[in-house]
Amino acid sequence: MDRQQRADAVDREMAVRLLPDEAVGALVLWWSQSAERYADATPGAHAIDYTPSRWAQVTPWPASLAPTSTSGDVQVSRADVALIVADALKREAFTEALVATYVWGKGKRGTRGGSGPATLQNILAPVGQDAVLGKAVTALGEHGSQHAYAALHRRIAGLGPSFFTKFLYFAGKALRPAHGPGPLILDHVLSQRLRSLATVVGRETGYDPDGEVAAWVWADWDWSPHRYEVYLSFMQAASRQMAATSGWPSDAEPDLLECAMFNTDWKLTR
Repeated sequence: MDRQQRADAVDREMAVRLLPDEAVGALVLWWSQSAERYADATPGAHAIDYTPSRWAQVTPWPASLAPTSTSGDVQVSRADVALIVADALKREAFTEALVATYVWGKGKRGTRGGSGPATLQNILAPVGQDAVLGKAVTALGEHGSQHAYAALHRRIAGLGPSFFTKFLYFAGKALRPAHGPGPLILDHVLSQRLRSLATVVGRETGYDPDGEVAAWVWADWDWSPHRYEVYLSFMQAASRQMAATSGWPSDAEPDLLECAMFNTDWKLTR
């Protein structure tokens, strides 16, 4: 077997095993501590703090975010960003939608010294970025999440999957894909969670005894469109697994699981 064949074999086995007991237990504990906050069984209340004045040079600035003259910290939630993006997509203001998702994704992290805002300015500077984002939204509506991911993969300098999947996720809230599952956020934290599972599966099956394949396919960034499809398929199945688990809301969508996995770690004992 070559490396890709071994990776495919691990993927198939993970699709059968899904989340191990240690992960399920940690996620159920997270829900017991978070159910009041997420009373509607969605991650809409998942909010971050940001300082609008640090983003003063970024345009176009969404009107529904706090004015950039605001020097104190304010909060913006997933539900807030979903509304901002839905409005922006109606106006085909794709860059504005990206700004909202990027600010939510970055929050106060990395904004000291302006690195987050400066990076976003550089991402938006070249002519034509709005058209690239628009094509991704069209691909989402007409062909599905994997095609939308492919439309952004390595297409905009400085905009990697950790942030453009946030754009796709919120776009998917406004525009359901014609085919397949809706987009979900995939960043290095979620990738690390999947890598830990793949490492155990690879070792136990003999397909990846030293974890080299798991580290390759679940690296910290630049996942292929195929890997994104694998991720979405796994999360759909794992969400169904959790919905059948006592202590987890039976009507929860996969994005609640994504939020929980981002905020929960577990130690596999095998």
